[in-house]
Amino acid sequence: FLSIFFSNCIVGKCDEVLATPLSHTAFTSSSVYSGGYGAGYAKLNRRGGAGGWSPGDTDRYQWLQVDLGTRKQVTFIATQGRYSSSDWTTQYRLLYSDTGKNWRPYRQDGNIWAFSGNSNSESVVRHDLQHAIITRYVRIIPLEWSEEGRIGLRVEVYGCSYWADVINFEGQGVISYRFKMKKMKILKDVISLKFKTTASNGVLLHGEGQQGDYISLELKRSKLLLMINLGSNQYGSILGHTSVTSGSLLDDDHWHSVIIERYRRNVNFTLDLHTQHFRTNGEFDHLDLDYEISFGGMPFSAKPSSGGRENFVGCMEGITYNGDNITNLVKRKKIDTSSFRNLTFSCSETHSFPLFFNATSFLRLPGLSDSDTLSVSLSFRTWNPSGLLLYTALADGVVEVGLTEGKVTVYINVTQKKNMRIDISSGSGLNDGQWHNVYLHALENCAMLTIDGDEASTVRTVIPIQIRTGGQYYFGGYFLRTNTPPAQRSFQGCMQLIHVDDQLADLVAVEQGNMGTFENVSLDMCAIIDRCVPNHCEHRGRCSQTWDSFSCSCNGTGYTGATCHTSVYEQSCEEYKHLGKTSGTYWIDPDGSGPVGPFKVNCNMTEDKVWTTVRNNLSPQTSVTGSDLEGKAVLQLNYNMSTEQVTAIMGSAEYCEQHVAYACRMSRLLNTPEGSPLTWWVGRANERHFYWGGSGPGIQKCACGIERNCTNPKYYCNCDADQTRWREDAGLLVYKDHLPVSQVVVGDTNRAGSEAKLTVGPLRCQGDGNYWNAASFNTPGSYLHFPTFQGETSADISFYFKTSSSYGVFLENLGNADFIRLELKAATLVSFSFDVGNGLVELSVRSSTPLNDDQWHRVVAERNVKEAVLQLDGHYKEVRPAPPQGHTRLELYSQLYVGASGGQRGFLGCIRALKMNGVTLDLEERAKVTPGVKPGCSGHCTSYGQHCRNGGQCMEKYNGYSCDCTLTRIVTLNMSWYFFFQLYTSLSSLLPTEGNLTQEELVFSFSTSNAPSILVYISSRTQDYLAVVLRNNGTLQIRYSLGGLREPFTIDLDQRNMANGQPHHINISRQERNVRLQLDHYPPVSYTLPDDSDTQFNLVKTIFLGKVFETGQIDPVLIEKYNTPGFVGCLSRVHFNNIAPLKAALRSGIVAPVTTQGILVESNCGASPLTISPMAAANDPWHMDSAGAVFPFNEERVSRDGVDQNSAVIGGIIAVVIFTILCTLVFLIRHMFRHKGSYHTNEAKGAESADCADAAIIVNDPAFTETIDESKKEWFI
Repeated sequence: FLSIFFSNCIVGKCDEVLATPLSHTAFTSSSVYSGGYGAGYAKLNRRGGAGGWSPGDTDRYQWLQVDLGTRKQVTFIATQGRYSSSDWTTQYRLLYSDTGKNWRPYRQDGNIWAFSGNSNSESVVRHDLQHAIITRYVRIIPLEWSEEGRIGLRVEVYGCSYWADVINFEGQGVISYRFKMKKMKILKDVISLKFKTTASNGVLLHGEGQQGDYISLELKRSKLLLMINLGSNQYGSILGHTSVTSGSLLDDDHWHSVIIERYRRNVNFTLDLHTQHFRTNGEFDHLDLDYEISFGGMPFSAKPSSGGRENFVGCMEGITYNGDNITNLVKRKKIDTSSFRNLTFSCSETHSFPLFFNATSFLRLPGLSDSDTLSVSLSFRTWNPSGLLLYTALADGVVEVGLTEGKVTVYINVTQKKNMRIDISSGSGLNDGQWHNVYLHALENCAMLTIDGDEASTVRTVIPIQIRTGGQYYFGGYFLRTNTPPAQRSFQGCMQLIHVDDQLADLVAVEQGNMGTFENVSLDMCAIIDRCVPNHCEHRGRCSQTWDSFSCSCNGTGYTGATCHTSVYEQSCEEYKHLGKTSGTYWIDPDGSGPVGPFKVNCNMTEDKVWTTVRNNLSPQTSVTGSDLEGKAVLQLNYNMSTEQVTAIMGSAEYCEQHVAYACRMSRLLNTPEGSPLTWWVGRANERHFYWGGSGPGIQKCACGIERNCTNPKYYCNCDADQTRWREDAGLLVYKDHLPVSQVVVGDTNRAGSEAKLTVGPLRCQGDGNYWNAASFNTPGSYLHFPTFQGETSADISFYFKTSSSYGVFLENLGNADFIRLELKAATLVSFSFDVGNGLVELSVRSSTPLNDDQWHRVVAERNVKEAVLQLDGHYKEVRPAPPQGHTRLELYSQLYVGASGGQRGFLGCIRALKMNGVTLDLEERAKVTPGVKPGCSGHCTSYGQHCRNGGQCMEKYNGYSCDCTLTRIVTLNMSWYFFFQLYTSLSSLLPTEGNLTQEELVFSFSTSNAPSILVYISSRTQDYLAVVLRNNGTLQIRYSLGGLREPFTIDLDQRNMANGQPHHINISRQERNVRLQLDHYPPVSYTLPDDSDTQFNLVKTIFLGKVFETGQIDPVLIEKYNTPGFVGCLSRVHFNNIAPLKAALRSGIVAPVTTQGILVESNCGASPLTISPMAAANDPWHMDSAGAVFPFNEERVSRDGVDQNSAVIGGIIAVVIFTILCTLVFLIRHMFRHKGSYHTNEAKGAESADCADAAIIVNDPAFTETIDESKKEWFI
């Protein structure tokens, strides 16, 4: 959801010169050094007068002011020193105002910003404002100046015109915008307005409907509260009320901009350029409003329950509602405004004159001397819990009013005859940033303290003393040496409406120097900052603040760090396993610093893969009773976590499952084969699903329907037979995108005699793909690139690396000037460097041992507005606090580079589990299409081999490792083992990780009388494969797909029917592009892969014999033409690169490294192929001339006319030699491998337990949705 909104400004360039065209009278200043130094000469690049403005005094109370005539949009500012002089300003502050009063300082990155100025008198220094300002008056306050001379300044202001219709609200009038139709059903809203006020409460807009929908925007304790309800139901199961708070200190009488953009349930709520994105509660999308929407207060048609809320007092401008300019309609009298007593289109002036105090400020005001009554009142706002508000000396004693732990305390100390101290206090939590009023009245024998005008809570005390005032009152601080110094030394905050002796102090006279004195007080300005808005404390951390800083309390959040950014928990059960933990219940946080919070799961670490279990509240064998109005029984399942948390687990898991069981008696389930389903379950995204455990999406069947063993073969579920005996349909749901089960709707339990019991097991997920997501960088110039990293105010980066190099850049992202970089700088040194505009910051952590030891090491880096942290291997750490003032936003524009950077030394080695702000970067996918980078990484066993216990052997994998718990020897090759394959029989074996093959050899024998079929299929973790198939006519075809070609490279042997029941022997070997093929006793023939073809067989995975049961993207030609019904016959002597899967199938006492589907029988069917004399070339269907193939291994050709009389003799000799060599090889291989370890697979979960081929398809490919046609006869009975 995204929209772009323009309001009250000119679209296009906004860089007009605004100050230079003005007259001299538009420039004013605090003072002038002499006649030629006046403010009117302070125009950029002008030399009139003395060449610029210089004040009479050189201190921080000086200012230069420009009146732009009308409100303008200001976008940047430029300064010079005084022409040809030693006078210039090196640092200044920018104030702005619509009225020339109540000034507002320009803020950036959460602070009152100080602009850098000039270093000489002639150069121009320009600053683009991070956010444009709307103002009429601009005031520049010099903070630092030339050490060689005085303050000197010439200035230019750039921007453009600005206009807006303004309406003044006095608290009575309300604008009611009537709709054209009585009822509006609104899917999309765009509402915008600007307001300014001195009131802390008031309704800005409100609309509601009779059905309970509403939208309301109001000020509440100087914060903006947006409330939306798109609808709730009468039963209370759907609650639509949503409230969001934004901003703070909005009663400052300055303009604030609001934009509300809604599309369905998605809302953007923007206040002063800070946007909050949220989704409304409930399930409805439309906002149903009746009659009208009101601005400035509650509509007259509002429900009585909506009353009691104050109307808005202040000014609004630029009110628009869904494209209609409300302020313009009001001005044109198109809207009824009769509720206004006096409708005006200009803002009324306020009479407040605020004062801004810092730690070294004080204000002295005169009062009556020797009076027997002390009467003082003031309003203040602050964040500090303690501070001095007032100090005055009596004729004999002192009176001190201050804040102590958020309450107002008064100390009266009188020493007429003896020391007497009277303490009174009132209020609590007064350091909340709101305006609070304090009134102290003391006279003889009595003192009263009132807070916020609440007479009922006034504190009165009897004081047996006589008051005699001293005549001088100090506000905010007192720094003179006295015998009785105040307990509180300073106040930091704002004051206004100061009364002394019941008279309002004339602070304008103080500013003009006509009354009282002050020091370091900013007059006519309240620049208090709420450092907790926006809240930098993440994950529900609680923000607290003082005058110049904030802190976060992370207790109970599950996060830690200066801003509660970093999770204290691991991200998966897999990580706990590698920390040496055992099975149990653990807190996990799958997205780390992301928005999904931590939660408890059960971790089962007893198997090679770690299982994560999430339980629900449904008891096993829950009886299904009752029904709704539609005759359905609805069972709602709740998990001990949110939907987002469950989704986070499944997003990183390699496999998930959930067991469901429906026990029935006269209660049908799916109503198969042709009826509408009576029962269904609801999964993720609230979608209904009409398949049951053991089946798959799109197949309205139960497990028995897939396996063809239902109680009644006419039905696809046991329960659909509608029998009076108890039956059950049970199985696993394994399609991740549909899990978990959140609701089950049962529709056939309302008949007489119908009974059902439901079981929904826990959600179980296996593996953590994010933890093992890795890439190998093989050349110094290789890198992966990703979109720009978005971590402006908060960023965390974590990853594992291993290398044998002593240097290299892990990652880098650049901006115009900002950047962030992580680097291995030396064999023992890791560096984290960045620049957010305050200069280079570099953190370094040194290890006591070398990091280039080819072991895994973990790096964690974090940077936020409070600090930067670098941690290595959980032991070595450096923390660097952020500067109290300065830039805080990291602005990056380039792509994120992983593994190298421009001009830097590239990284050589492996990086895995790279996570940035809770998001795992998919290194493997990028590596697949990037030269010099390979997906995955080897060498996991060097770091994690110790986790294989009890003598288990660590086995390297493409994305991790596994533990081989079998015997550490391998059986020798045995040429006498043969296996008979029946229909639907398949044998598959996971191949050991050998990286990317550039050469391989496949040897096997077979005999069959059936075609078509797949003899051998070797798959990979990419789309590369090698397949040997029998076509319909019994001829052989070899298919190579190594990438680079649109279609696989095929070798067709069209001259002979190989499905003749005779045994045949095939030998296929490849080296780079050269493929060598030998069939039976015929001479080998060579072929060459096309130039466009790749030469690497990437990441070989599994060898399938007889039939393919693999999921994922498989060549459709193989599946459609050759995979059905399957191979029937004999296979023997199969080995691929010295791996012999058939032998492993009969290894007794050891877990076999193969998976068998169907019936596999040891047999003597594999007699050796017939040995016959070579044919003459003229009669040999296998003969090819040199145009079609090259025969590098057979230099002597068979003559074309078949006259060679010695061919039979030569053939016999060759056969004897080959036989001798083979026997020798057999002996050597048996000798070499007699002590070798056996080899295991990680076949898809559940395939080994399937009873038939179709069940295996569903288990191995849960997304398989093709309806299985019975006419294909693929059911195993």
